[in-house]
Amino acid sequence: MFRKLNSLEKAREILKQNLSPKPVIESIPLSEAHSRVLAEEIVASMNVPPFNRSTVDGYAVKADDTFGAEEDDPVGLKFCGHIAIGQAPSITVTDRTAAEIVTGAPLPQGADAVVMIEYTTRKDDAVLVHRPVSKGENVMKGGSDIQEGEAILGRGQTLSSREIGVLAALGRAQVAVYKRPKVAVISTGAELVEPGKPLPSRKIYDINAFTLAAAVQEGGGEPINLGVTPDQRNHLRNTLQKALDLADVIITSGGVSVGPKDIIPGVVDTLGKPGVIVSGIRVKPGKPTTIAMIDGKPVFSLPGHPTSALLMFFQLVLPYLYRLAGRGEETASRVKAVAGKRMFPARGRRTFTMV
Repeated sequence: MFRKLNSLEKAREILKQNLSPKPVIESIPLSEAHSRVLAEEIVASMNVPPFNRSTVDGYAVKADDTFGAEEDDPVGLKFCGHIAIGQAPSITVTDRTAAEIVTGAPLPQGADAVVMIEYTTRKDDAVLVHRPVSKGENVMKGGSDIQEGEAILGRGQTLSSREIGVLAALGRAQVAVYKRPKVAVISTGAELVEPGKPLPSRKIYDINAFTLAAAVQEGGGEPINLGVTPDQRNHLRNTLQKALDLADVIITSGGVSVGPKDIIPGVVDTLGKPGVIVSGIRVKPGKPTTIAMIDGKPVFSLPGHPTSALLMFFQLVLPYLYRLAGRGEETASRVKAVAGKRMFPARGRRTFTMV
């Protein structure tokens, strides 16, 4: 029998009272940082780009020297050299001179604009400009993307391809992130068979190990699938002990109701203190859900029915994983909708309906 059914809110309160998630920080290579949660504030240590550069192929010039240029009456400038990409310019653009430049190359000293090559004609050492430019035209200024000293990324942000690119632009090879909590996933039941193996009569494939492991990954955790454990006390105790040695959080499914094979709460209670802290919750589905604390590690024992197990994972386990993974509190959005069929709530219990 369940010791005392708690409301969902009370179960969450008990969980918070007994668990104080302490995210662990680690430094990892930038190449491994995708989808990880940032554990530091990123302030730009440099300008991006770090110098003024051309955005087109053409000629770096003084804009005032192109005033009055027309298609049929070009302005003639003296060619003074070539600016290569990836190298510091060794020449200076002086009055009425032009330096050939490629896209991305640094703007040479003295130049303040770039004329697109399409609007020029080269004749020996003369560059004919057929269209005037204004100061700053076709030039990306240093710091126009990111300015030195600017706060760029915040602690708790999940790193996507965009943030990875920003860090690379700042020259970061390593980044501080929150360590992914390791979560052991255990399925119980003599009727369960691992997918991919032949399915004997009266057996079913194990769904929970895979849905819960996937949900753990989505929540920022690192799942450890310990497979199916028979409904036998010694086997279950050994598997749970292994899980406690390997993981920060343990999730079991099945074996938490009131049948002769529902032995998980009793076994968990023998592994450490304080043992079971929540024994049953006033919800449907998910009533048999049990939560235990074993020497500082939570054990979430979820029902065997796949829908019930996943639902209670989202209600209880996921918020804890978010905090442990450095993601803080994340709440689901609420929307109003019209039900397509009648719903029948269970008396005295909060009822969830999957849609």
